[in-house]
Amino acid sequence: MKALFQKLLVGLAIMMFATPALALGAENNMEMELLTEKIKADKKLLVGLNMPLTKEEASNFWPLYEAYQTELQTVNQEMGRLIVEFAEAYAKGPIPNETAKRILEDVFTLEEKEVQLKRTYAEKMGKVLPAWKVTRYMQIENKIRAALKFELARHIPLTS
Repeated sequence: MKALFQKLLVGLAIMMFATPALALGAENNMEMELLTEKIKADKKLLVGLNMPLTKEEASNFWPLYEAYQTELQTVNQEMGRLIVEFAEAYAKGPIPNETAKRILEDVFTLEEKEVQLKRTYAEKMGKVLPAWKVTRYMQIENKIRAALKFELARHIPLTS
């Protein structure tokens, strides 16, 4: 289970945040698509292994999970774009105040969007699952995202 989590973490970090920075040809795009699908499947497997769902609960939960992941991917891609923008600005030397302010505001907006997305889907899931299972799923999702954010934080330098 730990090995699956570690593979998933590395793959998700690449898929979620590094993809916007890559200028890929057709062959590499195909490889990235395959990698993306593998990572999504691994994450779903990890969630499935940790969610004790009845047959009826599963038939209601998984479509919500898929919809949530689709909307979450938009947040991830926007964050990836901000990371690329930050990296480009950082590479040029001290980041200008206006650029730093705008990036910071965009990060806050994305964090708010992510929280709202969690609330929306927790409410939807609460209509088909007991509260403790919704909480468990959100814990699993939060742990995965916290680990990803930790990995990103390790590699993103402080501004100067």
